Amino acid sequence: MVDSTGSADGTVATERDADADSIVGTERVLRVGHDRPIRISAGHRLLHHDGKCARPHGHNYEVAVTVVGELTAEGWVADKGDITSVIDEWDHMFLLEAGDPLIEAFEAAGDDDGVVVLEEPPTAEVMSVILERKLEAALGENVAEVVAEVNETSELCGGGRF
Repeated sequence: MVDSTGSADGTVATERDADADSIVGTERVLRVGHDRPIRISAGHRLLHHDGKCARPHGHNYEVAVTVVGELTAEGWVADKGDITSVIDEWDHMFLLEAGDPLIEAFEAAGDDDGVVVLEEPPTAEVMSVILERKLEAALGENVAEVVAEVNETSELCGGGRF
């Protein structure tokens, strides 16, 4: 009898097409953080908002990423560590829109290394677009599409099409 680990004569059988490289280049989808979200803590404020969000505050964001691309020779679309390292750049940082006077306050306090300045308001929707662009730049040429979802609260999620 032959099982999935070997043959009747004790040699190891491998499941492989006649062409050993046949799976390289096959399109696949990688989902990271959908069942167990990637969590980061970050502060922000919305400079031109009339409500509570105009005040500095923070969230425990939950991030999920979907990557579409071709399998590499290593057997993946992207390395999970490459994805999480991009997201972790915002962990325990303060996200501010360019021109916000708080940027100068952080600089005066010597905490400018804790600020990320964005060209747009630091909303979940904007954060998802920026993360997608950063991930596209960081991941390999085999990646065709990246979609990031940023949950600011359990009620508010900004993200792409998936």
